[in-house]
Amino acid sequence: MPYFTTSDGTEIYYTEQGTGQPVLLSHGWPLSSDAWQVELKLLADAGYRAIAHDRRGHGRSSKTYTGNDMDTYAKDLAELVESLDLTNLVVVGHSTGGGEVVRYAAQHGKGRVAKVITAGAVPPLMVKTDSNPEGTPIEAFDGIRAGVLKDRSQFYQDLSEAFFGANRDGSNVSQGAKDDFWRQGMLVNLAAAFDCVKAFSETDFTEDLKALDVPIFIAHGDDDQIVPIAAAALKSAELVKHGTLKIYGGAPHGVYGDYQDEFDEDMLAFIAE
Repeated sequence: MPYFTTSDGTEIYYTEQGTGQPVLLSHGWPLSSDAWQVELKLLADAGYRAIAHDRRGHGRSSKTYTGNDMDTYAKDLAELVESLDLTNLVVVGHSTGGGEVVRYAAQHGKGRVAKVITAGAVPPLMVKTDSNPEGTPIEAFDGIRAGVLKDRSQFYQDLSEAFFGANRDGSNVSQGAKDDFWRQGMLVNLAAAFDCVKAFSETDFTEDLKALDVPIFIAHGDDDQIVPIAAAALKSAELVKHGTLKIYGGAPHGVYGDYQDEFDEDMLAFIAE
């Protein structure tokens, strides 16, 4: 299994499949690169070099106590990209990973990043503030932290319901999908899981979005119960220079089922443009 060691000694696990133009995928919280298994094969089959990493503290990467913040995540990504010497790079991020790739592209990716794709991403700012009244109240994130501390195993099982929209009438989300969410979540060490809540909810990506000078495809489900679209994709689309917004009717936060099929088709089309 390939690992890369960052400048602060953190071991970052990554996987890659295929050859061609590189496409790097960044996962959401509390998941790992396993969340992108379908897309890794799809991209490799389509002639791309597909790469996905486990964020520090997540999956098979070092179980970090420090550096669990968005600036460090983006720096880790930059060091990985540089070590692999990736150019003409497409970065794809879901949820927290969407924030990670936006910050990376804006602050580190000039001359390397060609396109950005996000799905259910946290930018520009998740938490509710006076200037962001559409955001989610801080009490909701305090509740996430409390749930992780008290009984993270049960919390991840419960969270998978809203993540995939399994709590909606007519949902056909499989038990296997929910089990895999739990499996990946249980690989995160507690300190990293706890600190990442602040990273994904309180980081303001407004200036990063404004600074992007490459095309960005912004995908979001309009029934996203984790990252509500009004404070996320709808605002992000207004801040970027070269943005394409696509709203997926009835789609949840997790990229699954019909939403996944449609998003994957759109992802390949956008990369090929």
